[in-house]
Amino acid sequence: MRQKILVSGGAGYIGSHTCVELLAAGYDVVVVDNFSNSKPAVLDRVSRIAGRDVTWYEVDLRDKSALARVFAQHTFSGVLHCAGVKAIDEAQRFPLKYYQHNLEASLTLIEAMTQHGLRRLVFSSSATVYGEAARVPYREEAPLAPNTVYGRSKMMVENVLQDLVQADPSWHIAILRYFNPVGAHSSGLIGEDPSGIPGNLMPHICQVAIGKLDELAIFGHDYPTPDGTGVRDYLHVMDLAEGHVKALEYVCRESGLLTLNLGNGRGYSVLEMVRAFEHACSRKINYRYAPRRAGDLASYYADARRANEVLGWRAHRDLSEICTDAWRWQSQNPEGYS
Repeated sequence: MRQKILVSGGAGYIGSHTCVELLAAGYDVVVVDNFSNSKPAVLDRVSRIAGRDVTWYEVDLRDKSALARVFAQHTFSGVLHCAGVKAIDEAQRFPLKYYQHNLEASLTLIEAMTQHGLRRLVFSSSATVYGEAARVPYREEAPLAPNTVYGRSKMMVENVLQDLVQADPSWHIAILRYFNPVGAHSSGLIGEDPSGIPGNLMPHICQVAIGKLDELAIFGHDYPTPDGTGVRDYLHVMDLAEGHVKALEYVCRESGLLTLNLGNGRGYSVLEMVRAFEHACSRKINYRYAPRRAGDLASYYADARRANEVLGWRAHRDLSEICTDAWRWQSQNPEGYS
């Protein structure tokens, strides 16, 4: 029998691409999602790509009774916890919402796992947990001192998981610190579909290219970087999805706590991203310079060597493939999943 994996937030951007990889690897997938920032149609498309169905439930992780009913109906081999809210600017305005959706929901999920004797978990964390004192490239041992509510909400969950393993070494947990996932599945059937004006660079560029937005605002052009714009570590979302499957395989055989960076291992500036996307879509991307945003760093990217050493994983899709796949998704789905 196939192993059955619970994916929280499986209809989201990262979750949906991860479901594709899980199905391709031979797992059965059960998704729980409250669809607050996603749509059930995503999972129909995941099934089309994989040629296999996804079982899903509309469940908010904070609803203990609803979550208990899902666990009562299935025997899971592991959990991939991708659910959460992630808009950094919004988090600063509504911190309680972020602690409820990211911390409280995680605690409820862990409690349900404990009650059902399930101790294999892969947790979606973030590079935003690192502090300004961390040296580039970021290593997993770098000091954690997030300067945003979103980053703190992720660090709090990491702290819970560390305490959990220390108290009970029978847990098998992998914490994956993402850098900047971008791109889309090569089919063009699934991709990033943000609500409202995108807060992240790549979907904003996509919507300028398709004509939904007039221009891209580049926040800061006087950073100490080669072209003055901020430098970030962008990795293809399918590379990230493959990293989830590798991490799941690891926690299915190894106990304890594993913390890994998942990144490309190098940085690209905002202007590099714009130029690469212009080449992919053969269109001009209008942009303007805007003042720096509070809390933005000049440059950060991952040291991802440990993921390669422990999991045999590395990001292998280049910037050209990232932009080509993102444009295929956007051009074929100008209104997203609507």
